[in-house]
Amino acid sequence: MKVPFLDLSGQYKEIKKDFGLAFKEAIKRSDFILGKDVGIFEKDFAGYSNRRFAIGVNSGTDALFLGLKSLAIGPGDEVIVPAFTYIATSLAVTYTGARPVFVDINEDSYNIAVDKIEAAITKNTKAVIPVHLYGHPADMQPILEIASKYNLKVLEDTAQAHGARYKFSDGRWAIVGSMGDIGAFSFYPTKNLGAFGDAGMIVTDDEAVYKKMLMLRDYGRSSRYEHVTLGFNSRLDTVQAAVLRSKLPHLDKWNDSRRKNASRYNRKLKGLGSVITPKELGYARHVYHVYGIRVKERQRVMSELAKNEISTLIHYPMPLHLQEVYKNLNYKKGDFPVAERVAEEVISLPMYPHLKPAQINFICDKLKEATK
Repeated sequence: MKVPFLDLSGQYKEIKKDFGLAFKEAIKRSDFILGKDVGIFEKDFAGYSNRRFAIGVNSGTDALFLGLKSLAIGPGDEVIVPAFTYIATSLAVTYTGARPVFVDINEDSYNIAVDKIEAAITKNTKAVIPVHLYGHPADMQPILEIASKYNLKVLEDTAQAHGARYKFSDGRWAIVGSMGDIGAFSFYPTKNLGAFGDAGMIVTDDEAVYKKMLMLRDYGRSSRYEHVTLGFNSRLDTVQAAVLRSKLPHLDKWNDSRRKNASRYNRKLKGLGSVITPKELGYARHVYHVYGIRVKERQRVMSELAKNEISTLIHYPMPLHLQEVYKNLNYKKGDFPVAERVAEEVISLPMYPHLKPAQINFICDKLKEATK
């Protein structure tokens, strides 16, 4: 049985009628830059995210970068970032001229270790970026408390966690992206809510940030030929907005399917001591953008799965502090032992809403054979 790592054809088949209508309307209007669908999707996504404002941009990386710029982060500033995440998180900090300061992760959630944050704060620290990695929310309540104590901005990197939820100690649930000063989303095609190309979104309740973002994404202009700040060309195009607008009503159902798939994986792999399966902590509603297991002898296991036509990936094989691009920050191997250990062991198994039970059973059977 051949099992691809990702198969988006099921999504398309399920809602191809909606796609067709969206495309036809966008093409008929020919308003391809900041057209009608962009405004509608921004309004819909703001509502979904429980935010006042949403601003479409051309990628998740720009959502992070321009979000930081809208919070006045720049040269001389420091921003705290988990050591284990996709490099876009830290690159967005670097693009502003600020310095990313890395912190180790929690071994259960793979998110930033809350108990390590305060030690990383200096007089130059201006913000913290909790990443809701793999679809599991970061532990936001203590992060927000630390941010309040030290007057830090909080930018949630929500690129992998569309629709995930976090439970506060009073029992209140909040959707990710709604808790910090800003939430930054990627709609890269592989995401739980994916476009047909690059696309991103920033959400906020701050009207001043919203107005600044509108200028930053569109050449810094206040009118067609009046430019009042150093802006960028980072606009969500209309066709991608039409695609995303068509998909948004299905997101929660698709996330439920991912959760069911993860439960099946967990049941099938239960008691297999050679495999560490992902956890869902008590404050979290995981949406499993990635179903990441951990094993010893990773390359051998991946090779055995590949022999059975099971595709796997690694998210991510090298923590950020050991990347060549950050050599100038003078971090070294051993600085963040949890991030380093996870990076050496993690494997991403196939995960998407239309993954079939028989495929999961097959993957688990072959994984058991590979890890004997």
